[in-house]
Amino acid sequence: MNSTTYEDVLQEAERLPREQRLLLIEHLIHNIRTSENRVEDSPLWEDYAGSAPYPLCGEDAQEYVSGQRTESDLGRREK
Repeated sequence: MNSTTYEDVLQEAERLPREQRLLLIEHLIHNIRTSENRVEDSPLWEDYAGSAPYPLCGEDAQEYVSGQRTESDLGRREK
């Protein structure tokens, strides 16, 4: 089995012209930065769509939000 080691890669990289080494570095940094932002194991929100019964907690979501806003507005007016 022929496996490439870190040292092999370094030796090969040092043989490249300066501009190609800079491109290699840029490529590696870009890959690392973009892979840090990916969370492949996290489920998508679409995975949960439709999983709760309607209406959840016996109240429509829009009615709940409207009620909360009304309570908040009344609380501000009293102060």
